[in-house]
Amino acid sequence: MNFLAHALLAGDDPALVVGGVIGDWIKGPLPAGLPPDLARGVALHRAIDSHAEMHPAFRRSRARVSPQRRRYAGVLVDIFYDHLLARGWAQLHDQPLAEFCGSAYRRIAARRADIPAHAHFALDLMAGEDWFSSYVRLEGIGDVLARMSRRARQPNPMVGGEAEFSRDAEGFGADFASWLTDARQFAVDWRLRTG
Repeated sequence: MNFLAHALLAGDDPALVVGGVIGDWIKGPLPAGLPPDLARGVALHRAIDSHAEMHPAFRRSRARVSPQRRRYAGVLVDIFYDHLLARGWAQLHDQPLAEFCGSAYRRIAARRADIPAHAHFALDLMAGEDWFSSYVRLEGIGDVLARMSRRARQPNPMVGGEAEFSRDAEGFGADFASWLTDARQFAVDWRLRTG
């Protein structure tokens, strides 16, 4: 669910950016009917997710989530990390956030015919509502969590989950900084290894 982080970690390759963003909609073995370049982007997305799940900082962040929401801790932390990334963007990337987001949305739109149809509605909504930029505001991640809660098949405590972040923003911020440094290097190494 951390779409902005996946787009960032994909680097400058348009297909990796698109594959990184659409990764949550692609299930099963790759290539899953995708062109090879997009399948590689989805593979990077999955590798980053696996790396995050094992990373000590990400695990610390999951442990910061209250027992009432612990079942959804991974999803919450993904979204909190996108919030922290968007909020600190100017220190982390040379391109302004709005330009980066616009470029990512255009890259996704350019590959629409190669993306499974079941992802089109959400991706159109993502660009139309500019989800990436909305992560800057705490209210923006509250909106994301409310949307996710409505789509879930069973009642869940994700609505209001941004309060978890507010209770320990400094701790989540320290975890994120540690994770992002390692995730950036992991993604660079992965791209070189699989290029």
